[in-house]
Amino acid sequence: MNLSSRYKILDNKHVKFLLNLVLISVVLYLFLFSIKLMGTSFKMFGQEFAENIISTTSNPFIALFIGILATSLIQSSSTTTSLVIGLVASGTLPLSGAIPIIMGANIGTTVTNTIVSMAHITRKLEFKRALAGSIVHDIFNIMTVIILFPLELKFHLLEKLSSLLAGYFVDFGGAKIFDPLNAIIDPAINFTKNNIDSPQFMLIIALILIFASLIALVKIMRGLIMSKAKVLLDYYLFKNDRTSFGVGLLMTAVVQSSSISTSIVVPMVGSGLLTIRQIFPYMLGSNIGTTTTAIMAAMATANPIAVTVAFCHLLFNIFGIIIIYPFRGIPIRLAESIAEFAAQSKKNTFVFLASYCLLYLMPIIFIIF
Repeated sequence: MNLSSRYKILDNKHVKFLLNLVLISVVLYLFLFSIKLMGTSFKMFGQEFAENIISTTSNPFIALFIGILATSLIQSSSTTTSLVIGLVASGTLPLSGAIPIIMGANIGTTVTNTIVSMAHITRKLEFKRALAGSIVHDIFNIMTVIILFPLELKFHLLEKLSSLLAGYFVDFGGAKIFDPLNAIIDPAINFTKNNIDSPQFMLIIALILIFASLIALVKIMRGLIMSKAKVLLDYYLFKNDRTSFGVGLLMTAVVQSSSISTSIVVPMVGSGLLTIRQIFPYMLGSNIGTTTTAIMAAMATANPIAVTVAFCHLLFNIFGIIIIYPFRGIPIRLAESIAEFAAQSKKNTFVFLASYCLLYLMPIIFIIF
């Protein structure tokens, strides 16, 4: 092969790689738009209900389940926490009722990940990997609540430490961070809202776009597994646990939505670009990153109790990481085992989905009865 032929082959490879990057950018925009649109539709018929149920709690167990339910409805732990902060600042909700809601919010925000993993359901291996990558976040948050909730009821550790921190930061005031994701996507969201008045119809469009964009995204990524994309992910962004954690924290702090930042990596796990062990620290970083919105909102109120709630959300996630990360093999293996079971047959998939739905519908039963 002569030199000119080699250069031609290299040029063709570079052109193909650049085209794939352009395609990924377009499809990723549609995916992020669909996630944001789904959240917008949930908020349109869920936020008022969430506000009502949050403000009517007194029992800490009920408050925990309300946090799960409210965040499952509006799919944003930042929104739930901000609602709680507003209610605490106004005196509507006591601090003792706010802390369990914050804990429940961490569990409720993970529903989007599982919805995203369903796009891989027609391919057994991809579905198994994507589902494991999505529910490992649920498992970590549930484990954290199981450990810290009874300790908080007994010793009020989070409340005491958060109150201490609030004393140092209450006069800092709020700050608004520029959100590039909203700047790019909000015009399309606003256009859709102005032309489609039905949240139900918006939700249908969002779900169709989620599945369509994910199918396209996975197809493109599958062709990049042995290319520069995998090198970039393996050796830079997800090189080790520290960098993975930092990327998750920074990504979520910038886009101000853990649902979006964690959903992005699910199709990457499904396509084989990343492993569940690589994205686990990323999920933990996203849990920290999602607390920044609430902290800013709380400082803007200049209310010591509201700031205490915001720091409680931060400390809850920090303590969860400190306690569980050394034993990270447990949530990872548990997620892999559940995904293995769910991917074995249609019957098993149905059992998993029924159980998963029950987990997030259970709060309604507790609240009613």
